[in-house]
Amino acid sequence: MGSGRLIGIILLVAGVLLVVGVVAWGLVNMGGESPALEPGGFVLLLILSGVVAVPLIGGGVFMLRQGAKEEVEVEEAAKQRKILDMVVTQGQVSVNDIVIELQSDTETVQNMVRRLVGMGVLSGYVNWEKGVLYSQDAAALRDLKQCKNCGGDIKLTGKGVVSCPWCGTEYFLN
Repeated sequence: MGSGRLIGIILLVAGVLLVVGVVAWGLVNMGGESPALEPGGFVLLLILSGVVAVPLIGGGVFMLRQGAKEEVEVEEAAKQRKILDMVVTQGQVSVNDIVIELQSDTETVQNMVRRLVGMGVLSGYVNWEKGVLYSQDAAALRDLKQCKNCGGDIKLTGKGVVSCPWCGTEYFLN
């Protein structure tokens, strides 16, 4: 469990315990023949405890949500690291193997590969039709004029990305 979620839970519990404790104390002290707390005092006590409890509960909800976002980002980074490790260590890897390894789908894997390219940490090329991702030194790809897959002319299609309009192979020049 992330620190954001833990702090969120602590704040929520503190806020709820404060309200429950104040209500219980107020109800106990309003009873009896000579009550220590009048109804007006009880209302004031509830309002004052609310002033403290609402920010605690609100902060707890906020931190829970932030913690959930944090966990998603950490999980995504771990998957991207796994893709990068697979490609770099094996030299070439099937997109289907990545999909299976990550228990994901092809579109998600494609998006993660493109994010890795955008971050500048992955160089190589991919043939989406064949479903194979290749790791290669970016320097070797910079002077590339023709597609390694079909021999067609390649064109710049994005920052650090050239592709073959004939077969769809994309080259990452990071």
